[in-house]
Amino acid sequence: MKVLIDFFPILLFFGAYKFADIYTATATLMVATVVQMSLIYTLDKKLQTMHKITLLLVVIFGTLTLVLQDERFIKWKPTVLYGAMAIALAIALWGMRKNFLKLLLGSQLSLPDAVWLRLNWAWIVYCAFMAAINAYVAAYFSTDAWVNFKLWGYVFPLVFIVGQGLYIAPHLSEHDKPKEGS
Repeated sequence: MKVLIDFFPILLFFGAYKFADIYTATATLMVATVVQMSLIYTLDKKLQTMHKITLLLVVIFGTLTLVLQDERFIKWKPTVLYGAMAIALAIALWGMRKNFLKLLLGSQLSLPDAVWLRLNWAWIVYCAFMAAINAYVAAYFSTDAWVNFKLWGYVFPLVFIVGQGLYIAPHLSEHDKPKEGS
């Protein structure tokens, strides 16, 4: 169910773009993201910081795209989001000596500090990579190519999450591992 909720806005964005244009797709994305966040809030009784930031950026960049009739804003939103995440994680780690991943997820997962550090580094590199690749596609390719990249580019986060899970699995303590048959 949560996977469907996660893909809901991008699938609707892609469909609206294919049947109409970037501006219809942007308005669809904005509405779909508000619905998505409402569903997440209904299920979890709260929104994570990342959800709030995503919603805010979709609304701001979507509004700029629609009001100014300039598709560059919606195309650059992922670059801003991923870039901000990479910078925030790096500043927290190097400047504040805090591991935000551990602060956010440490109550849910019991992992050694060295694993948390490597995960934090992996997230910094991943977010920087995603910001760079989106910037490249947004700057040098057509809107059609960028929209297709947004849909098929979901392979990057899926591979990253699966890889992260495979890396974490051997380090989980017994009480964090799923029970047999669950």
